[in-house]
Amino acid sequence: MKIVTVAQMRALEAAAGERGISTGQLMENAGLAVAQEIRAMLPAKFGGGIIVLAGPGNNGGDALVAASHLQDWGIPTHVFLLAPRPEPDPVLDRARECAVRIVSLDDLRGPSLLSSALRSADIALDAALGTGASRPIAGPMRDALLALAQERARRPSLRIVALDIPSGLHAGTGARDDATPSADVTLCLGFPKQGLFRFPGAAKVGRLVMVDIGMPDGSGTDISLEMMTSRWARALLPPRPLDANKGTFGKVMIVAGSAEYVGAATLACGGAIRAGAGLVTLAAPRSLIPAVAARLPEVTYLPLDERAWGVPAADAASRIAERLSGYDALLIGCGLGQGAAAAELMEALALNPLPSPAPALVLDADALNILAKTPQWWQRVAPNIIVTPHPGEMSRLTGVDTRAIQAGRIAAARQAAAAWRAVVLLKGAFTVVAAPDGAAMLCPHANPALATAGTGDVLAGVIASLLAQGLAPYAAAALGVFLHAHAGERVRQEIGDAGVAASDLLAHLPGALNSLRAL
Repeated sequence: MKIVTVAQMRALEAAAGERGISTGQLMENAGLAVAQEIRAMLPAKFGGGIIVLAGPGNNGGDALVAASHLQDWGIPTHVFLLAPRPEPDPVLDRARECAVRIVSLDDLRGPSLLSSALRSADIALDAALGTGASRPIAGPMRDALLALAQERARRPSLRIVALDIPSGLHAGTGARDDATPSADVTLCLGFPKQGLFRFPGAAKVGRLVMVDIGMPDGSGTDISLEMMTSRWARALLPPRPLDANKGTFGKVMIVAGSAEYVGAATLACGGAIRAGAGLVTLAAPRSLIPAVAARLPEVTYLPLDERAWGVPAADAASRIAERLSGYDALLIGCGLGQGAAAAELMEALALNPLPSPAPALVLDADALNILAKTPQWWQRVAPNIIVTPHPGEMSRLTGVDTRAIQAGRIAAARQAAAAWRAVVLLKGAFTVVAAPDGAAMLCPHANPALATAGTGDVLAGVIASLLAQGLAPYAAAALGVFLHAHAGERVRQEIGDAGVAASDLLAHLPGALNSLRAL
């Protein structure tokens, strides 16, 4: 599923017109699909019906088509025109012919009729402004949207559905007007817009539902930003043949853990196991291994001699390199620390060529902090490694302020991927994965349950596991993000989004995998 800018969506609509699908036909398709979605949302016993807040543009036109269908189906539908519509207006004339009740807020009694209708409505459809909106909301339109928000605060059972995008949310930047209503559901027409995944506006979107408006086959093939979906993920899942053995599903070596962060090694190994790897080996200082083994008896170990408790000895890197033959993926960094011993490991294992065939490489957490102190590090690593920074680590790696990175997450990930010749996974709400060739994918999930220490270690283990199972770096990183997010959603549904521990994800990873396979 492509994610588009406003300009790209307009170009796609123009291209559809050249192929014989007019704007009017797209509006008809959109209106019918929106009406069907709204009908499915209605409670079994609905009373007040549907309120439609229709603006002057195509967004309002789509809503008028939907209103006509809903009224035809016997669902009481009341349209409030928030601004004059251009004449002639066939969709408005059709709504009148279908006996849709239509009131203009310019009428003297318009505001009071709206307040009365809102008090009994089951669903309010926000179609005041679409993707072309750029000015502050003012006048009767602002009053209507604030009245909608006030009624929702008074009566939480009122469901707000945004048509394509919540009114006042900038479709490119994610900025929003202070009158932008908080939608329960946003029915996105054709393709999702980038602003739906950028804060602060993203907090107003609610559940995102894609609506097919009949764009021609092949539309958007040249657009390089994709949204991760369940069907896309299912197609990437590694096969699980009946005659498999542990070698079938790959071997992962994880270099992780220190005296301060024993748990990071446990979580990374657990993520790799639960995502399906056949064998997981932890290379860690000898004194740390009993703590991990007590939690994960399935892991095998490469105990490293120590120069001090929790600090690997000088020959640790050579011992690891000697054992790498036959391993498919190498993960370095989770809880590793940033001392001299950790830097020596990074120097030997990531910044110098390993014996061929070298395993696919994932660098996470402290490995990235060590890289950030290494001039021109990207000229020394192998191409197509996976790096997994959160915004603070990305700031240290690039020298760009964290706020600037967060303001342009997609661009930041793409630029870094091209400069470093690496797959870059920029963590956070709506995680972005970018490839050196400019391709990028965005995860549509933002889950506060994952905003806790250790979830990144689980994610790194999942990605390493998928690499070991044969996925290419870009695919492994993207699928790992989606699977991790899917498990996080399952945790949130079960126990909520507060008090979640990173280890809660581990038990839900197999279920997340199985649910995708069952699609």
